[in-house]
Amino acid sequence: MRNRRSGRRHSATYLAATAVLAALLPLTTATAADEPAPVPIDRFEGEIPFAQPPAEGIFTWGSDADDHPTLKIVPREDAPEGDNVMEGAYNVSGWGGFTHDFAFDQPAHNWTAHKGIRFWWYGQNTAPLPPGSGKRINFEIKDGGANGEASELWTTSFTDDWEGWHLVEIPFADLVYRSDYQPVGGIDQVLGLDRMWGYALTVPTGAPGSFALDGMELYGKADPALKAAVTTDKPVYPVKEGGTAKVALAVNTTGAVPLDEPVTLDYEVAETDDFNAAKGTYTFPAGTPSGATHEITVGTKSDAIKQETAETAPLKLTVTGAKAPAETPAVVIDAHGLPYQDKRLPVKKRVADLLSRLSLDEKIGQMTQAERRALKQQGDIASYAMGSLLSGGGSVPTPNTAAAWAGMVDSYQLRAQATRYQIPLVYGVDAVHGHNNVIGSTINPHNINIGATRDPELAEKTGAVTASEVRATGIPWDFAPCVCVTRDERWGRSYEAFGEDAALVEQMETVIRGMQGRADGSDLDRNDKVLTTAKHYLGDGGTAYGSSTTGSYTLDQGITTVSRQELEAVHLAPFKEAVKRGVGTVMPSYSSLDVIGDDQGPVKMHGNAEMINDVLKDKLGFKGFVISDWQAIDQLPGDYASDIRTSVNAGLDMIMVPTNYQDFTRLLKTEVETGRVGQARIDDAVTRILTQKFQLGLFEKPYADTSGLGKVGSAEHRAVAREAAAKSQVLLKNDGDVLPLKPTQKVYVAGSNADDLGNQAGGWTISWQGSSGRTTEGTTILEAMKKQGGDAVTYSRDASAATDGYDVGVVVVGEQPYAEGIGDVGNGHDLLLSDADKAAVTKVCGAMKCAVLIVSGRPQTVSDQLGDIDALVASWLPGTEGDGVADVLYGARPFTGQLPVTWPKSDTPLPINVGDASYDPQYPYGWGLTTRTDIPKGGQLTLRALQIAAAAAEEAGQGKTATGRALVGKARLIAQAKAAGKITEAFAKPFAEADRKLSTGDLDGAVKLLITAYRAA
Repeated sequence: MRNRRSGRRHSATYLAATAVLAALLPLTTATAADEPAPVPIDRFEGEIPFAQPPAEGIFTWGSDADDHPTLKIVPREDAPEGDNVMEGAYNVSGWGGFTHDFAFDQPAHNWTAHKGIRFWWYGQNTAPLPPGSGKRINFEIKDGGANGEASELWTTSFTDDWEGWHLVEIPFADLVYRSDYQPVGGIDQVLGLDRMWGYALTVPTGAPGSFALDGMELYGKADPALKAAVTTDKPVYPVKEGGTAKVALAVNTTGAVPLDEPVTLDYEVAETDDFNAAKGTYTFPAGTPSGATHEITVGTKSDAIKQETAETAPLKLTVTGAKAPAETPAVVIDAHGLPYQDKRLPVKKRVADLLSRLSLDEKIGQMTQAERRALKQQGDIASYAMGSLLSGGGSVPTPNTAAAWAGMVDSYQLRAQATRYQIPLVYGVDAVHGHNNVIGSTINPHNINIGATRDPELAEKTGAVTASEVRATGIPWDFAPCVCVTRDERWGRSYEAFGEDAALVEQMETVIRGMQGRADGSDLDRNDKVLTTAKHYLGDGGTAYGSSTTGSYTLDQGITTVSRQELEAVHLAPFKEAVKRGVGTVMPSYSSLDVIGDDQGPVKMHGNAEMINDVLKDKLGFKGFVISDWQAIDQLPGDYASDIRTSVNAGLDMIMVPTNYQDFTRLLKTEVETGRVGQARIDDAVTRILTQKFQLGLFEKPYADTSGLGKVGSAEHRAVAREAAAKSQVLLKNDGDVLPLKPTQKVYVAGSNADDLGNQAGGWTISWQGSSGRTTEGTTILEAMKKQGGDAVTYSRDASAATDGYDVGVVVVGEQPYAEGIGDVGNGHDLLLSDADKAAVTKVCGAMKCAVLIVSGRPQTVSDQLGDIDALVASWLPGTEGDGVADVLYGARPFTGQLPVTWPKSDTPLPINVGDASYDPQYPYGWGLTTRTDIPKGGQLTLRALQIAAAAAEEAGQGKTATGRALVGKARLIAQAKAAGKITEAFAKPFAEADRKLSTGDLDGAVKLLITAYRAA
């Protein structure tokens, strides 16, 4: 290996940059006699490959495929070291960066002899900026554990304040233990440096950027104090006035060995009118075991003042012989005696009192929602008086358990207690089909399944299960349900919809009551209810194919072009129903709305004042608050200040920043001070937010009620998910009564989705996009079938095993997980089965009677193989409870599901929806055979009798009851039986329209249309 800079010729730019840096940075240009020589880690000469673990290599990562930086090794004349550098480019919307992992099968590296790590960074600023004002880059190293992906993460950051090369030096003493994410949950939380597995950099979000990197190396001599660290049990200690805070200080050592040198603590709390003085010194002597603690008491004073805001005193610590705590602990005397704290007062009065006390900064803080991982430090929760945090998809604690979630959320709530008025956070999470980020939780079927059940009571039950599990982890707010109407199955979010017809979506909005309780919000303070979010307002399910301009998306975040009549009938109606049911928040859509005839052209919904202020808040009377989607205001035209001004004036009350809270709060304040955003608009937004916080009971109980943790993933909750999975299975074809299976039959099971829990749960499961494999706890369809069929069930994923000697085959095929525009057809996806799945169907169905189950978020076109398939089932995405699927396969429950969307013959022409002028599907909306034994007999005479009964039931107010639905259901089964699978356009159109009528409660009209369909068959 060539010595550092040996024989290197440098450009004038490089030499000038070095001269400037020599004056600005404490650079180490020569090794002192008593210091070890620098140790190269990466020279970027090609010696380290681009490779994934477990091999040694550099690899990229991100929140989606577009967020991975692009990296390349290139020769440069100005390279600070050697001939080459690593260049990178990025455009990150969520999070992204790159990692160098050392080889898993080689010994870990020992960095204990060195002071820190340094590298050359090529800055991209076009003019020198004051230190700290450039883009922030996060840097972390991997300490201890089994390998680079199972180690502790220690982190810090630097700002890119220069143009050209500069040397970044990171002393190990500046690194802090990551509190937001740890891949293994922490080992000893002491930076040992004796088992190092690599490093990683996280690049900035929100705008395209580039960088260059060279000469990564260890430098300097180690600080012996790094072998021990002093920590506090928590950063904030709230006490009642006159009470005593007890601060526990612990000393921990690398490898949990006893101290080899004494560690001394000097502490002080200054005497004030509110706090007693506390001052002293304590020494942990040499030989003290790791984990030993010392408790410091801090007393507070009582006074005669009846109404006071919270008061804070820092406990100043000076540590000798060990690393000091990352931040100064604070003792807080709780606010007391203020009217807003009196729970006996009406919420309206409490809100008015608190609002009147807040500064502009505090009001803007309430309007700010950050992603927890974006916090530069947790103390920013108090510094910025934040109103909310969220966990994006996959933003989880370690270990990812319900108890760890509760502890994590409580730790953030504790931070809010260090603000003047101790306004609790309202923490939010995307729990769209159960508490789907949490391993071991109950993962319900997706909304497309719930629509297939046609069972509003069951929808309410699934909502209640979700709310119970979410609230048990200390989270009071769920970004659900999606009340979109999916009009094109090519949309990557189509499975988040209950169906393609507004009336069905409205029917399933009983889920809001299950989650939130009574419409007046009076149940929100219960420990099993959460604030709900109707999303995405307005028209997100109607975007035109090819209209999206987001990355490689084809539909998601595109343009919905509709007449005003269609807008109100199809897309607005479900939100009107949601408001009637008392939904607490509404989230606008990323998409744009183009109303035909208004001559405005497409308008981004996050800036659509007419639809948010005039329609949602004024016309529909929505009293909750409007929350933006993830970084969605950034898509508005103009600069960031303009984005903020436009969205807030359009009616957005809280902004999901989610990573740029510093700029957001600063710029919104400027917009208010200059009059471009009115103070009345700010007060209205904060009033709406505080109202929900008071209704949630957060001021009285900000922390998790962990008594409900035992129900997370419980048998009781899984039973509801199992029922929903069973009732959502839609039997499309059943020639020769292949289904239900008999336990005595020898069953050959094949296909990619038979034994894959991640695939059957779909996107938004444990991570944003979901993933294949056993990502959580549950039962696959194969495992469930073996429970009911025993040893008579055998499995060959690719159908390569011999097929002779079996009574029936079951081939479970379909999609792999995706979410949002990543899953749009045309963005690497289509509506066809994979070649492997097609081959499995061909082989099994060619050898025996067969049933094919399609596990997918939307219809898959199978017309080319339909003639070879005896039974066809739309399983959708049934969640973790595969037992529900086996229940209908083996006849423990009958098939009763109905199509919530039209099943097309092919991928052209699309879209196809009930109500279209031309309507010729493979299977119409509402289709669904049954294996019930009480199928009604008869023909037109029976249908006439059912029509008379339906008209009477409707007259008696039973239009939207189970009784009314059952009457029409009998007529539907008679019409289906007559069609006998030979579905023509003349049959399909009235048949599908009948189900629309049924959803609105028009029983008489539904049966009339079914009679028409019967005649056409």
